[in-house]
Amino acid sequence: MTLKSQHPTYVIGHLNPDTDAICAAIGQAEYLRRAESLDAVAIRCGDVPSRVAWVLEKAGMETPSLVTDVRTTAELICDKDYVSVSEEDTFFSVYRAMQKSEVKSIPVVSAEGEIRGILRFTDLMQLLMPVAIETRAGVKSVHSSLQRITETLRGQSVAGELSDEEEDLVMFVGASSQSSVIESIESSEKKGLANKQVVICGDREDIHAAAVRSGVRVLIVTGGFDVSDSLIEAAKDKGVAIIRSKYDTATTVQLVRCSRSVKNALGEDFLCVNAEDAVSDIRKRLSAAPQDLFPVVIKGTRKLVGVFRKSALVDPPSTKLVLVDHNEYAQAVKGVEEAKVVEVVDHHRLGGDIMSREPIRFLNEPVGSSSTLVARKFRDHKIELSKGVAMCLCAGLISDTLNLTSPTTTELDGEMLAWLTDIAGVDAAQFTHDFFASGSLLLKGSVEELIGTDRKEFKEGSKFVSISQVEEMGLDTFEDRVGEMQTGLQNLLEQKGYDLALLAVTDITKHFSKIVAVGEQTIIDALSFDACGSNLFDAEGVVSRKKQIFPAVAEAIHDAAATSLETV
Repeated sequence: MTLKSQHPTYVIGHLNPDTDAICAAIGQAEYLRRAESLDAVAIRCGDVPSRVAWVLEKAGMETPSLVTDVRTTAELICDKDYVSVSEEDTFFSVYRAMQKSEVKSIPVVSAEGEIRGILRFTDLMQLLMPVAIETRAGVKSVHSSLQRITETLRGQSVAGELSDEEEDLVMFVGASSQSSVIESIESSEKKGLANKQVVICGDREDIHAAAVRSGVRVLIVTGGFDVSDSLIEAAKDKGVAIIRSKYDTATTVQLVRCSRSVKNALGEDFLCVNAEDAVSDIRKRLSAAPQDLFPVVIKGTRKLVGVFRKSALVDPPSTKLVLVDHNEYAQAVKGVEEAKVVEVVDHHRLGGDIMSREPIRFLNEPVGSSSTLVARKFRDHKIELSKGVAMCLCAGLISDTLNLTSPTTTELDGEMLAWLTDIAGVDAAQFTHDFFASGSLLLKGSVEELIGTDRKEFKEGSKFVSISQVEEMGLDTFEDRVGEMQTGLQNLLEQKGYDLALLAVTDITKHFSKIVAVGEQTIIDALSFDACGSNLFDAEGVVSRKKQIFPAVAEAIHDAAATSLETV
């Protein structure tokens, strides 16, 4: 899913978001709206865990929208308030539209809103001045309808029916001597071509009469001159249409040429861009394209969303992001490198790869949860905190600190939980029980949910590591699912290219974890946990990925590397 607008400042947690990542994002977005009057919106870049869904429902909060890519897309740079024309429009109306909007290219759109082509000014010139200019037939030929000719001339129909069906017509201007004009008209009649002729002349009644007698397709009387009743009656008998034009003959001839519909100048050779295509992916290809105007369409259709010009590719706007509960690109939403990160709120180690062109606000403290830091902002700045958001921040704090029992817990976490529960109107102990009881992945979740619901990637030295964690209120069914956990981790390791993939299933009631590991055996063998099976470990008192599991993994990686060097 891509963004539909770049106007808000988006607040987002990490990939595979846990409770703290989603709830802290919701809280930070509300803080920015209330304290700084920013148009801030919380979003997420992964599925909503069942426990988070329970919290949001209980708090009466909307689920943040899913956005998996924050890169600037074609839809974000396109002009949706564009000027367009119909494929049935005439040269004249399109020329006027281009003049009025001061553009050199214009999209041609069907009645259903589908793109039919791009018209450039040079394409219009081909309608006005055909390529076969050296032949008389090429210059005189007009593919149009009597209805369009009349509309373009703003003329008056005085005889015959004005069909809206396009026909191949041949213009004949009665500007020579009367005898030669009449001779030419009669010659066309003998050749069976009279019914294709458009005779154009001014106040020359003998020529009018000759045109009607010969049964030409249409007679256009220029200069606003009147036509006699007898000629009108004769024209009706012969099936000849008569149109009065207020313009002189030369202008009338030009306008008849301009009555051609622009669909006759459309070609199939033009590029369309899908709305969700990232600008960084299409820039090189479009920069080399001969066209300047690019239609943006809904993927798999011709439905036009908007258009943009080649100049829009030069310096497209960036999405403004606030990152919460992470500070490493490896854990961030796709496209973060192209976004403008304006703030970070986190309680994890520094990853070191987030860069900015200018100084940003960066809040990173060793507390139990990001929700703690967001809550403190509200309290310290005396910003009103709604009951629903207070409940969300309670959930984020309780989830990450196991209701203040995790070794990551600080005095500030305790202060903030007491403050939040008072606003939310909940009892911390009961809320903790209800929260963790609301969704057991070990009992009900798929192996994909077990591994992916709360998973983070880490770089340690030259090793690429994935650590997933599931928190449960008992491990009775753990042994039943060990096999599928190992298979799932192995598949993940092979798909992502990890050196090591771990899953910690934590019993929050006993402060005990079971750990499943796959990957480089030398690293697994160096883990400091108690082995209880093939690549299975018991971890007494281990509940924190940040403070206990990851440091043990990092130590094992370095120990394995040192051992490898000693044996060389």
